[in-house]
Amino acid sequence: MADKQEIKVKSIKKTIDVLNCFLTRQPLGVTEISERLGLYKSNVHSILSTLTALEYLDQDPDSGKYYLGIGVLRLGRAIGNRYSFHKLASPHMQVLSDETGEIVYLTVPFQNKVYYLDTAFPTTGVPHLVGSIQNVIENMNSTSSGKAMLAYMPEDFVEEFLSKPLTGQTENTITDPDVLRQELARIRAVGYATDNMEAEIGISCVAVPIRSSTGAVLGAMSISGPSPRFSPERMEQLARKLKEHVDALQREM
Repeated sequence: MADKQEIKVKSIKKTIDVLNCFLTRQPLGVTEISERLGLYKSNVHSILSTLTALEYLDQDPDSGKYYLGIGVLRLGRAIGNRYSFHKLASPHMQVLSDETGEIVYLTVPFQNKVYYLDTAFPTTGVPHLVGSIQNVIENMNSTSSGKAMLAYMPEDFVEEFLSKPLTGQTENTITDPDVLRQELARIRAVGYATDNMEAEIGISCVAVPIRSSTGAVLGAMSISGPSPRFSPERMEQLARKLKEHVDALQREM
């Protein structure tokens, strides 16, 4: 009986591992996933076929590769319903996106990472970034949202986070615990965090934490765009706009 249970657990874990491959890159093919996870191609193909039938994946008819499907979006929206400030934040995000001409993200802490809960695009014009990183999970130390939230987390959480190896997504990501500790102190001093191509080369971002009436970190709101448009002066201007909207949001909560 125990052996059958163990087989079931391993089978479910393989399926989750396959889904998690899509968090960092899309589309993916059978061979790529097989090599990444060390699984037989036949196993991967079977899992992908099942996930596609259940609408958790979509298959491109031309390339044969797979994307995350509508089933994952439904799960993401269900998670969004857990956060009461989500609906209140959406109008502020849209106004900010229209005012700045950039993409605005709403993020929440997920364990020791950042979960991208929602996205707002400018209603006029074509944003630089094609697509969205909504429902993606990123490292806290490589994103402005993550650093903005981390700066106001309880000290024991921060120290535990800093005690573990910090993963770099680009050469600009802060991976030294002492340097990150100094950065968090700077964020608390100015009230906002920046990301200068730390998560993705060519993309910069500025973020402000969203906090409850007791000071607990609920999430963060950020503005992201191509680095040439994000000079230090403009980042400071964007931070002021973010603070205005986040302050208003917090009063509404």
